[in-house]
Amino acid sequence: MKNFDQIARITISHAPTPLEFTPQLSKKLGCKIFFKRDDCTGLAGGGNKTRKLEYLLADAKQKQADTLVTIGGLQSNHARQTAAAAAKFGYGCELVLQEVAGTPEADYHNNGNLLLDHLFGAKIHLLKLSEDCSAYAATLMARLESEGKKPYLIPIGGSNAIGSLGYVRCAIEILQQLDEQKIQIDQIVLATGSAGTQAGLLAGLIAAQSDIPVLGITVSRSGEAQQVLVDTLLRGILIQLNLDQQLANGRVIANGNYCGAGYGMATDAMVAAVRQVAQLEGVLLDPVYTGKAMAGLMDLCAQGVIAPGSRQLFLHTGGSQGLFAYREIF
Repeated sequence: MKNFDQIARITISHAPTPLEFTPQLSKKLGCKIFFKRDDCTGLAGGGNKTRKLEYLLADAKQKQADTLVTIGGLQSNHARQTAAAAAKFGYGCELVLQEVAGTPEADYHNNGNLLLDHLFGAKIHLLKLSEDCSAYAATLMARLESEGKKPYLIPIGGSNAIGSLGYVRCAIEILQQLDEQKIQIDQIVLATGSAGTQAGLLAGLIAAQSDIPVLGITVSRSGEAQQVLVDTLLRGILIQLNLDQQLANGRVIANGNYCGAGYGMATDAMVAAVRQVAQLEGVLLDPVYTGKAMAGLMDLCAQGVIAPGSRQLFLHTGGSQGLFAYREIF
């Protein structure tokens, strides 16, 4: 592998984030559950996108950009953190945000992440469900360039080979913490959506020659479709790290049984999972990602698919700011 620390990066996150045992939740589920607290990365309330932005902003700086442009759903956690990073480092910020079907009505358009986007000074372009986000962003990039600006386009979720390097670094961090705390784990469980977190984490584990399995609980598509998405990105990251892409064979696992009707659309199991973790551990999950992933973890433990007494590390990717947009659901 190429010297990882020589890859351009801007330090933003409060790392290492805590890795902690959850005694009440563990007792409830009959397994030893540990949380990797990437809701504590610091930027704009924390979340996993902060790690990705460390590499994306370094690339934007090398390209002498002055404006960050990105795409997401109306309550995108990635958009919130991008807007905060733009404010922190003096970039303009243009957010292309799209309506999401089947979401709450009372607070979805004026609270949660969207409220924070406004506070960070981002310019918001609100698109209807029928509009093409990628086409709109391409037109916006061209317009900004015609105005003499130097825009930098960040993909949905920051999930390209550059952004995913943040989770290569996180994998190394996790392995160091497990070693320091003398903890052995059987599996890492996380919410998987735009694929960069799962793919980056797997690439980091592969680079470190660790065979710890990573189970992605999907939030927006079938397990089969998610596996293809993650596998494709993982191979691209391995190539970027000068590693054999064949090392990706058989490493991607995704379970699509808990995403419900689609991205951002609440499920009863998600609501129950968010409530239980809040009341057992004082930890806030989110309605779009970690709530659904925890619902999956809980059900798999209840079914015995996850073996009783096993050690599971749940990657908490943040997003609790979105709870305020889902007030009526809770």
